[in-house]
Amino acid sequence: MKKMSYEEAFEKLEEIMEKLEFEDVQLDESLKLYEEGISLYRYCSEQLEKAQLKITKLSKKQGTIVEESFDIQED
Repeated sequence: MKKMSYEEAFEKLEEIMEKLEFEDVQLDESLKLYEEGISLYRYCSEQLEKAQLKITKLSKKQGTIVEESFDIQED
């Protein structure tokens, strides 16, 4: 897969999903699109994981700035 941004990959993934869902696609083409979609999904998931690891919050504790992991709460 060529180097692309998260947004580009996600947009391409959406296009593939629409094709598979709404267009009359031959079996061979469907399999190719499915494989590409899985690859894009994994790429997007990895990018989100990396971003989550990079997200930090700075807080002042006892006059110094401390870097802490930022945990996203799931509801």
